[in-house]
Amino acid sequence: MTLNLPPAPQTLARLKALLARIRHFDDLPPEVQESLAASASPRHFKAGQVIYIEGEPADAFYLLERGWIKATRMSRDGREQAMLFLESGEIFGDIAVFSGTTYPGTVMTLEDVEVWAIPAQDFLTLTNQYPALAMAVIRHLSDRVLHYIGLVEDLSLRNVEARIANTLLQHAESIDGQLLVPRRGWTTFDEMAVRLGTVRDVLSRALKTLETEGLLRVEKQAIVLLDPKGLAERGNL
Repeated sequence: MTLNLPPAPQTLARLKALLARIRHFDDLPPEVQESLAASASPRHFKAGQVIYIEGEPADAFYLLERGWIKATRMSRDGREQAMLFLESGEIFGDIAVFSGTTYPGTVMTLEDVEVWAIPAQDFLTLTNQYPALAMAVIRHLSDRVLHYIGLVEDLSLRNVEARIANTLLQHAESIDGQLLVPRRGWTTFDEMAVRLGTVRDVLSRALKTLETEGLLRVEKQAIVLLDPKGLAERGNL
């Protein structure tokens, strides 16, 4: 592990700004931030690029500075199941690094992204050295476990309409007096279907059902939530 040179001021400033946006990492002591910056290297990926593939050795831990990515697993018949959709201010690759296994899924960019990569062994050494960093990782991994519990519950206990309702409510924003979920350029029906564990045709019918019931309105740039209370009720079915 090479930590003998202090990070450049601009590198440290960028890492500090990023860590301030990462849940559980936002209050790390200055010496921990400097040590992370000394090991981290910036990487740029264009939209549609693969960062790592399921089954590859877990050689790095990543901090997502800008853009969106998705983590998926692929079935033998070629069907994708989304595990995570992450935006800037998140970390990934951590589960494999700490379990000492290969990466459990394939991570691909949905748009141009900027990430910071920390070699796996460097990050493990730092967590042994700094209890505050170890606790931040434990809290983050606990959040990830809760996410996967919710994912299992959604896929096994809720129908597609309920899964749509829950997902929309979780990501809704209040803009110009409307509650809506903006649609990014990559938010196609195919991508939404992957996220919800279904296929495009089933998703289209489910959205049409919810639209007919007056719960939402599908627009080109957003999905407008017309009846949040009604959607919440559907999400519990």
